[in-house]
Amino acid sequence: MTDTFKSRSTLKVDGDEYEIFRLDALSDKYDLERLPYSLKILLENLLRHEDGQNVTVDDIEALAGWDQNAEPSQEIAFTPARVLLQDFTGVPAVVDLAAMRDAMRKLGGDPTKINPLSPVELVIDHSVQVDKFARKDALDLNTQIEFERNKERYAFLRWGQQAFREFKVVPPGTGIVHQVNLEYLARVIFARKRNGVTRAYPDTLVGTDSHTTMINGLGILGWGVGGIEAEAAMLGQPISMLVPQVVGFRLVGELAEGATATDLVLVVTQMLRERGVVGKFVEYYGPGLAALPLADRATLANMSPEYGATCGIFPVDRVSLDYLTFTGRPPELVALVEAYMKEQGLFHTADTPEAIYSDSLELDLSTVEPSLAGPKRPQDRIKLGDVKSTFLSQLESLKAPGGGAAQQPRLTTVGKWESEGGTAVKDAVEVDPETDGVPCTWRDKEFLLRDGSVVIAAITSCTNTSNPSVMVGAGLLARKAVERGLKSKPWVKTSLAPGSKVVTDYLAKAGLTEDLEKLGFFLVGYGCTTCIGNSGPLPGPISAAIEKGGLVAASVLSGNRNFEGRISPDVRANFLASPPLVVAYALAGRIDVDLYNEPLGEDRDGEPVFLKDVWPSRAEIDATVRQAVQSQMFVKQYSEVYTGDEQWREMPVPQGDTYAWAEDSTYVKLPPYFVDLPLEPAPVSDLAGARVLCLVGDSITTDHISPAGAIKADSPAGKYLVEHGVAPRDFNSYGSRRGNHEVMMRGTFANVRFRNQLVPSLEGGFTLHLPDQTPMTIFDAAMRYREEGVPLVVLAGKEYGTGSSRDWAAKGPSLLGVRAVIARGYERIHRSNLIGMGILPLEFERGESAESLGLTGHEEIAIEGLAERLAGEFSKGMLVTVAARPAEGEPVRFQAKMRIDTPQEAEYYRHGGILQYVLRQLL
Repeated sequence: MTDTFKSRSTLKVDGDEYEIFRLDALSDKYDLERLPYSLKILLENLLRHEDGQNVTVDDIEALAGWDQNAEPSQEIAFTPARVLLQDFTGVPAVVDLAAMRDAMRKLGGDPTKINPLSPVELVIDHSVQVDKFARKDALDLNTQIEFERNKERYAFLRWGQQAFREFKVVPPGTGIVHQVNLEYLARVIFARKRNGVTRAYPDTLVGTDSHTTMINGLGILGWGVGGIEAEAAMLGQPISMLVPQVVGFRLVGELAEGATATDLVLVVTQMLRERGVVGKFVEYYGPGLAALPLADRATLANMSPEYGATCGIFPVDRVSLDYLTFTGRPPELVALVEAYMKEQGLFHTADTPEAIYSDSLELDLSTVEPSLAGPKRPQDRIKLGDVKSTFLSQLESLKAPGGGAAQQPRLTTVGKWESEGGTAVKDAVEVDPETDGVPCTWRDKEFLLRDGSVVIAAITSCTNTSNPSVMVGAGLLARKAVERGLKSKPWVKTSLAPGSKVVTDYLAKAGLTEDLEKLGFFLVGYGCTTCIGNSGPLPGPISAAIEKGGLVAASVLSGNRNFEGRISPDVRANFLASPPLVVAYALAGRIDVDLYNEPLGEDRDGEPVFLKDVWPSRAEIDATVRQAVQSQMFVKQYSEVYTGDEQWREMPVPQGDTYAWAEDSTYVKLPPYFVDLPLEPAPVSDLAGARVLCLVGDSITTDHISPAGAIKADSPAGKYLVEHGVAPRDFNSYGSRRGNHEVMMRGTFANVRFRNQLVPSLEGGFTLHLPDQTPMTIFDAAMRYREEGVPLVVLAGKEYGTGSSRDWAAKGPSLLGVRAVIARGYERIHRSNLIGMGILPLEFERGESAESLGLTGHEEIAIEGLAERLAGEFSKGMLVTVAARPAEGEPVRFQAKMRIDTPQEAEYYRHGGILQYVLRQLL
């Protein structure tokens, strides 16, 4: 261990002594007082890990002397203190580690070397689905269905918990990973004893979910990475990154009456997206911090991926310490956090000098108005009063291609709903469309469905269910509505999915549970439900009526994601809103309503009831929160967080250092990444004779690319499962089958809203096989290209890969034979994931695009100069030549920038991927 700056020191707290690495060891030469808080955390990380190789003196001095105006160019190696997983991304991560153990054994190494070197915590929260709703036993029924569907996956995770050191699993039914992290797992300061010395250092992390950033609200630096990068971090590889620009977001004032933390985060998301903060850190500061409870800070930090930043961090202050105490953290930990942060100059007070930032924005909290976001992106904020007019103005663009009912072929009529949910059989119901709506009958109620009918109203997601003010606000609004005799409309699928059991404790303590249930908001599960797409199937008659009429139905959810095809394939317009507004729209039953001027419904006397009549005041909410939310609730619910229920505890678990792969398993399968892996990588070569698999526009999300949602019976994945003896009713979801590469590669690019410009008249996973121009599924085309020895490329627009940190959005294309993506721009995590799977990310030069260059996707593609660039000395932004040769005429030649941004990423690419690199290093 190197300590060039003599920063190693001791800190005494209540009689205990800790080794620390002091930041002020650099204060003689650098003005650290004005360094942003987040960069101070990184600087301590470098001081503690200085070794002359991964971390050098130059790295430390470059960060200490950070130039706020410089374009990022200085590479550093960040070593997070821990890794956080959820089950959808965690299962394939553990599958890869198990496969690496097999490969290590085959190559003559020690398989137990494949082992986490830092704490890894996995929370099972993504598998519960809203199959049952609006009934008292919905939680029990959904939990039982969850275990029946996922017992093989859960047994595999139990094996991993026994086989790998430093690996813990929080069982299903506990809560959402980010809320469990905030309320229990987070340390703020680690204290670990090694070689007789207890070392204290900041809690930092990376997680396999984009919204890992929620923990930034507690002053902890961490962000989402792809599962591939997380696996490398688990195995001791530092995260290679460029010292970022840091954008300061100054908050002043206080939220006005009627405005919620959800409204605030939608405003901030819109502001930061417009400013452009992709790849940057965002840091909140200013006098407004004092008025923001920890839960509101966590709400803002949670949505960092939506505004595009790597993180959105708050400093540790008195509010942070009070939260740690209130949520039951040990007093000695709280004392250590306070002493360490003050000793290192990291504790924020009203007198703390403001840091210097690369850019800054300011928001007066009092100007925040009630808002929604949609119908397709979280950054598209709409003031509450403008929702009706905005929806009507966009209605035609939301309809299926060709207008009216969807005309293009669908893969099946089984399980017609989308994203990470399960499978259900749609009832056959004949309905006749009428000019004023489509008649429908459900649960003995007759009604008309129209464009704009709200068919899903879900209080869900880590963003808001961690925040007592908005959850209590929803309960109080429900109480007032019930008192006036209002009811949710019969066509609305209502659900309540809290982020932890503490939420149901305080709703019950406040007497609000019954009021929510009277409006249909029964507890359906503890987990990431509708926001991740686990909304469950709509009732058969409602689904059929929507399809028959070609209706643009709507959902309103208190989540953070509303990308196309994510919530339900029956729903084309999805809106993010605060929990109280979710309840309000369930009462109204339609999105094309002006809630300021049109009533939610009529009371028992036939009098109109408006939103203002049932909206709870700030004083009511605050008083209820003070009375109902109690510290002992956190202590009680987290006292046995790893224990699980009887089903979890009694599950049979495989044994052994290596996993006993079952040949007939359709959930967990040995992946092919290490088959015949040579000890040395082959030299990088140029690409020639490639074909375009997909030509797509802007804002293609990982929801479009990564297999997600229900598996259709006559899709390539469905056919595979049927061939392996799985009945359609047991398909479960793509998300639950992420441990089986055969299923996942067949579902890549198969989102029902995916539009490939090679087949402009179709929605879904279709393309042309070239040069014969035969239309077929993307999987079938890729397999034919493989037989022909043809490599593949993807042409894309701006913001390619935005959204969730899904490793399968890179793994799937890699297995299909995609060798390069040429896009106008990338989201941070997806670009990294592509490199991690050996796919080359190229970027059109400024002002150029596939369209401006006249590319149709029918060309044969060559990439020239790649081998030469990577054989020499690395520099960021190196250019290569792309030649696109049409069937007739001269080729189009243009320059494209390699988006391999660091020397370490170049190493990963040379090895064919990050896992291959790590395995060779361990050997």
